Amino acid sequence: MSRLLIQQYEIGPLNNFLYLLGDPETKEMAMVDPAWDVPFLLQEAKRLGYKVTKAFLTHAHPDHVNGLNDLLAVHQVPVYINKFEYPPLRPRVQGLVDVTDKDKLSVGKIQFDILHTPGHTPGCQCFLAQGQLISGDTLFIDGCGRCDLPGGDSKVMYQSLYNVIMKLPDETVVYPGHNYGNTPTDTIGRQKETNPYLQCNNLHEFLTERM
Repeated sequence: MSRLLIQQYEIGPLNNFLYLLGDPETKEMAMVDPAWDVPFLLQEAKRLGYKVTKAFLTHAHPDHVNGLNDLLAVHQVPVYINKFEYPPLRPRVQGLVDVTDKDKLSVGKIQFDILHTPGHTPGCQCFLAQGQLISGDTLFIDGCGRCDLPGGDSKVMYQSLYNVIMKLPDETVVYPGHNYGNTPTDTIGRQKETNPYLQCNNLHEFLTERM
């Protein structure tokens, strides 16, 4: 089985992490959250010998989708968005495909589980393959996404963190949506020890002491 290639790039004024996910066997690649400098990301894919065949959206805030038109102008690829994303945020582009956590996504022969993790927005989703988690703005290194924007909900975020994210194996590697921590990646196990948002005993504590 091909080993998933993950290329992480920090681009833009908000410290966004953008990702290229590739299957070394088929040389197919997905772009996660096309934003800020899509021509550079396409150039990177080409440099590595891959072709971008689809786009995965962790959610639809502008800082994660503002390069979609640039991507679609070059490659008419399907763009996978969560079915439950906040309607005013949904990009008006062709090729938008609604998915839920019952669906699977693939890049070449590599299959991804979709984890629906609302809280930051109603349609936040993470992508998991081979023990690697693209966590978007659900989980940062030693932080989590803010819940005070339209469609955000801190009670829902608690459920996503404690009932979905923390149920993953400790060795799962986290690739967040922004470079807000001391390291660009970490494991779920270490995050349980260092991330204050993952150390609450109950919802009340999460809401009063963390949010």
